[in-house]
Amino acid sequence: MQLDPHSGWCAGIRHCPSPNFNARPHGEISLLVIHNISLPPGQFGTGKVQEFFQNRLSADEHPYFATIAAMQVSAHFLIERDGVITQFVSCRARAWHAGQSCFDGRENCNDFSLGIELEGTDEQPFSEAQYAALEALIRELQRCYPALTSQRICGHSDIAPTRKTDPGPAFDWSRLRAALKDNKEAS
Repeated sequence: MQLDPHSGWCAGIRHCPSPNFNARPHGEISLLVIHNISLPPGQFGTGKVQEFFQNRLSADEHPYFATIAAMQVSAHFLIERDGVITQFVSCRARAWHAGQSCFDGRENCNDFSLGIELEGTDEQPFSEAQYAALEALIRELQRCYPALTSQRICGHSDIAPTRKTDPGPAFDWSRLRAALKDNKEAS
């Protein structure tokens, strides 16, 4: 996988363009937000996350879908349970993943962040393949965007604590931080 900083798209991964994005107000990329998602909730490998991010989710297919089908949201990346990475929005554009949010005193985190969705739930452990893919993706993003330091990698719950709980207690932050630290020490 290799990110082209001029286009903001990664080569070597799946692309599934979402219409849910717009221009970044200042072009800044200095925060990485980790989320989790599964559609229907708790079900994996359905392809419904991709449909959701492309505004193609059928409201009558599942009771839960009726509550979200009209929403227009996206993330830059999705990492499925098997480690497959899909990109929905160029890193140069503002994806609509954070909602009302605040990091380090700054509102509107979508303006300056990248969003990575992990297929999962707050309570279920994430897969080995997901951690490996996440670590590789973060290393590539940090190579192109040096402002994405380990102190600027957070969960959705950190930037919207009254609204969101993801990636949840099942996400192993110490594992991720150790892997990223080991990478820095090896370079």
